[in-house]
Amino acid sequence: MVKSFVVSVVAVLCLAVSVGAADLGVDTKSVADPITGIRLPKGFTSTVYADDVGEVRHIVMAENGWMYGALRRPNNKMGAVALRDADGDGIAEERIYFAERIRGSGIGIYDGYLYFATDVSVIRWKLPESDIPKTDPELVAHGFGAKRQHASKPMAFDGKGGLYVTVGAPSNACMERARTKDSPGMDPCPILDEFAGVWKFDANALMQEQTKTATRYVTGVRNAMAIAWNPFADSLYLLQHGRDQLAEFFPDFYTPDESADLPAEEFHKVAEGADVGWPYSYFDQHVGKRMVMPEYGGDGKTVSDKGQDPLIGFPGHWAPNALLFKQKKEGMPTAYQKGAFIAFHGSWNRTPMPQEGYHVVFVPMDDKGEPTGNWVVFADSFAGGSAIENPRDAAYRPTGLAEGNNGELYVSSSVGGGRIWRITYTGN
Repeated sequence: MVKSFVVSVVAVLCLAVSVGAADLGVDTKSVADPITGIRLPKGFTSTVYADDVGEVRHIVMAENGWMYGALRRPNNKMGAVALRDADGDGIAEERIYFAERIRGSGIGIYDGYLYFATDVSVIRWKLPESDIPKTDPELVAHGFGAKRQHASKPMAFDGKGGLYVTVGAPSNACMERARTKDSPGMDPCPILDEFAGVWKFDANALMQEQTKTATRYVTGVRNAMAIAWNPFADSLYLLQHGRDQLAEFFPDFYTPDESADLPAEEFHKVAEGADVGWPYSYFDQHVGKRMVMPEYGGDGKTVSDKGQDPLIGFPGHWAPNALLFKQKKEGMPTAYQKGAFIAFHGSWNRTPMPQEGYHVVFVPMDDKGEPTGNWVVFADSFAGGSAIENPRDAAYRPTGLAEGNNGELYVSSSVGGGRIWRITYTGN
């Protein structure tokens, strides 16, 4: 069984974990940078790499110095953007939009190609030596069901020819009557046949169809927006968005306060054939166990034997949207080089509690990809200075993560006009 680190929000926000000479996490006594608006650990500084980009989702940095971002909503009919900091001042002076009439969220680079994931396909272009692709895209994968709910297709590469694509569940909890009070869950859940998991494709092949060509690598995942290959552990990792509305649909078993913080946002290391547990179970970060989902006979207290325990159970409804393992040794202190950076987009359904998340956290890890201590908040204040009652009040919401060619970290926000921050370590 995978060891689970269950940590309260208050404890983590007040804690800095010492690793060698470095202290991890923001100092809660510090203030946000007045120019960039975010707060970082001691020794780190930030610039606004690009502003008013549009609804930029995931981002990736190429060796040619250009950053590429996927746009959820096209800008003047263009669904992707290329950015470059030509003079090295931490601000992108060059900006070009491309990918006409295409929109999506997943983007990545592998073996000389720029990959882009729409809601129903994965395409690629030959990566140009500079700026934007000049050729028509090739179709790598298709056949994904066209659904409105959880349709985004984040992706990851294992560096050995494997392409892993999230196929989210077009459902909250596989109920017979979607999002309906007291509705039971379908058993078996038919959604699992084509959705709610991660499918593996050949990154070097074209015209692959999900249900005919690809392998269902992981199942039981409601929607893994944050997915990445950990090169140190040589394994796939993911975080899923947990289900919603426990108290609304099952008020006999859950109070509004409990529903605001349950279930956990689960951080998993997954091997081929893994079953995370959705829709039959969820992880309760306070109890430290998987519980039977109420649609399948659970009452908030009954332990489930379906699914695997996560490495970490984060607070509920924080919406993990990006996961990054650094590939370069430079750019940050040693303590940050083998852990996981996770961007939380922030909640929408923690009422009656204030909405939370809206920050980037760091999980220290060892060579085997196991956590070595408590997670810490690495960057915050994205949402603004006051408590957020409605997510629309958040100034920015972390969405994508990318590592620069010198080991620096980039964070994108899909709201507030679309902003990207560049975070570097200065040691001062």
